[in-house]
Amino acid sequence: MKFYADLHVHSRYSIATGKNATLEWYYYWARVKGISIIATGDFTHPQWFGEINEKLKEDGRGFLVFKEEPAFEGEAETWLQGTREIGVRFCLSSEISSIYSEGGKTYRIHSLIYAPTIEVAERIRRKLEDVGNLSSDGRPILKLSPVEILRIVRETSEDAYLIPAHVWTPWFSLFGARSGYDSFEVAFRGYEDEIFALETGLSSDPAMNRLLSSLDRFTLVSNSDAHSPSKIGREANIFDSDVSYYEMFDAMKKHNNSSKMKGSAGTFIGTIEIFPEMGKYHFDGHRSCNVSLSPEEAERAGGRCPVCGRSLTMGVLHRVKELADRDTPLSREGTAGFVRRLPLVTLISLVEGRGENTKGVRIKYESFISFFGNEFDILNEVDLRDIERNFGEVYAKLIGKMRKEELKVVPGYDGIYGKIRNM
Repeated sequence: MKFYADLHVHSRYSIATGKNATLEWYYYWARVKGISIIATGDFTHPQWFGEINEKLKEDGRGFLVFKEEPAFEGEAETWLQGTREIGVRFCLSSEISSIYSEGGKTYRIHSLIYAPTIEVAERIRRKLEDVGNLSSDGRPILKLSPVEILRIVRETSEDAYLIPAHVWTPWFSLFGARSGYDSFEVAFRGYEDEIFALETGLSSDPAMNRLLSSLDRFTLVSNSDAHSPSKIGREANIFDSDVSYYEMFDAMKKHNNSSKMKGSAGTFIGTIEIFPEMGKYHFDGHRSCNVSLSPEEAERAGGRCPVCGRSLTMGVLHRVKELADRDTPLSREGTAGFVRRLPLVTLISLVEGRGENTKGVRIKYESFISFFGNEFDILNEVDLRDIERNFGEVYAKLIGKMRKEELKVVPGYDGIYGKIRNM
């Protein structure tokens, strides 16, 4: 069975999240987007873990489902009835922020951890509670290296896993220009074989990561890192397997990066990516001075802002090129499949000439979902002729252009998201 999974989100107990970052609303938006497996996020947080225990139950396949189907009222319920039933399940997950010193340098690295049962998640929580305060943030800060977290996770259960998060983000990641290592082997020395996947993050995609031959052996996963339910699915993973935690992770572990987006039983097919230029750390830059530079321009500027002279924040593209040992990535024929997409609300905003949060854009979005069933079907599957017949030529052309990856993007930089240059 082909399905989509978004395995990195946050609850309302994480900093900078909305009050509606609840299990119910993540379920709701998973239906709207067409996502079968959505992360719980933040299971290390005691209050959030309590809600997980209260509201969800194990399905016997490593995932969780609601004990009682969540109820919605009014327009939300009407809209939900227009979505295609996909059987949403939750995957126990949490993100840990490691801040620690090693060899005279301070590292700041984020890691995703996964558990197949509530009992395993509870045991991981108890071990981490002995290290630091898990109540302060849904994504707790611990003075543990990723290797130390990995050891705790793997010693708790052979079916619990760690995946390094958004590995190129400048400030908090494995290869971050301001925070990380130059080599995976140095970061995970002695435990290299325990890591089988890396999360690429919004500002990079598999093609960029394949500039490093040292990353060839890893499955490259993508997730939304959503801080509010409506943001899920901006990146996601595609599987063709039984809807099972164990088979899903086996597909990641066994994948040899030779899939061609065709899929087969027990297969990690690939990922849905936003255009990496849309990420908020793609180019080098200095937000305070509105300065955005390509890697080549940044090098000519000596890594300094040409306006104020302060250090630029090195972007993901520059950092990838700094560590790369290839001039061009492996062709898609030799790597895991991926497609670049934009959220439907972004496309509607472009056509309507209005902000993504305006009433007119919301009404049009709801019309699309009610007519076609969910967002991923619209972005990936629906015949463009059907879109044109029901919503007009301009939408059909824009979605077709996106599917061909012909959209031009003004790259994001230093915390500023990129923008579409043309339609």
